[in-house]
Amino acid sequence: MLSSPAPMRFLLLFAAATLLAAPDQARLRIYDIAEAGQPAALADLPRLREAQKGKVFTMEMPNPVFRLSDLTFLAPERKEKLDLYLPNGPARSDRPAVVFIHGGGFTGGDKAEYRSASVSADLARAGYVVVSCNYVLGPKTKEGVWPQNIADCRDAVRWVRAHAKALGVNPEKIAVAGGSAGGYLALMVGLSDDKSGPGGNPKATVSAQVAAVIDMYGVVNFSKHGKGDVPGVGAAQQAAYLPEQQADAKDPPVLILHGTADTTVDIQQSRDMAAALTKAKVAHELIVVDGAPHTFDLHPKGKGWTRVALRWAGNGNETRKETKSAQPDLAEPTLDFLARTIGK
Repeated sequence: MLSSPAPMRFLLLFAAATLLAAPDQARLRIYDIAEAGQPAALADLPRLREAQKGKVFTMEMPNPVFRLSDLTFLAPERKEKLDLYLPNGPARSDRPAVVFIHGGGFTGGDKAEYRSASVSADLARAGYVVVSCNYVLGPKTKEGVWPQNIADCRDAVRWVRAHAKALGVNPEKIAVAGGSAGGYLALMVGLSDDKSGPGGNPKATVSAQVAAVIDMYGVVNFSKHGKGDVPGVGAAQQAAYLPEQQADAKDPPVLILHGTADTTVDIQQSRDMAAALTKAKVAHELIVVDGAPHTFDLHPKGKGWTRVALRWAGNGNETRKETKSAQPDLAEPTLDFLARTIGK
């Protein structure tokens, strides 16, 4: 019996492996590069990436993104980990990066749930290095959750910056993004001080500052959301935990995405955030997706979107631009925002 040529043998093996992969993973064209049964470590990344060279990716998974899961970024005893997403293609030393923060009402959710994986894969496929992180979860009454959840997300940014060389990342071109509870956390990381703000670390030697923020239908004021005050925080400190109270002219540009059919987080929360950014003269864009519900990725269901972008020149003059799309897809405007703020 004649054996199949080597390339064909690999093609068949890869197709079989793809069919056995989790449906969401295959649909999102995510190819895990970790070795089975081995703990993931950043030090292994060059070898794992090298192993992908020359492989033939079939029609089952064209233009995949590579993922290294469950990397340690907090103290060794912490269970929360992060997933690293890398673009297919030649290695670079100056790629921009995005830290994505999952939602789940601060009590649930995971870095690898569908929305997080979908957004991370879309951004990595566009050329960005993406980190999807976990953070401490728990109800308001659980000690040690607030503001540790914010601190964990800041530490994910610090991890990317500290390992910029190994990741091939420009440390000055890091954005933070998140959905729902993750949208709140992304705003807190981007707008509040990384040393003196909630979850800040005055002793940190690596900055957690970012160059852009993407807020996907996040809560910006707990009282307006009907959830009361921030747990464990006195009345005098409440404002420090509200993103709409943290905007100032030195903040990075912000992209806000929200759907009109959201019954979990009132769209007025995002409009209030946009109003606060306008008052502080922070460049921002608010994209409202007609008919989109809560918890969407960059491909929501809906009837189209309207984008209002505001910027201020050095002399304080405001520029306002409104654009519309008959399609609800948000990949193009999101990538456009990132290209203008952190490059590509």
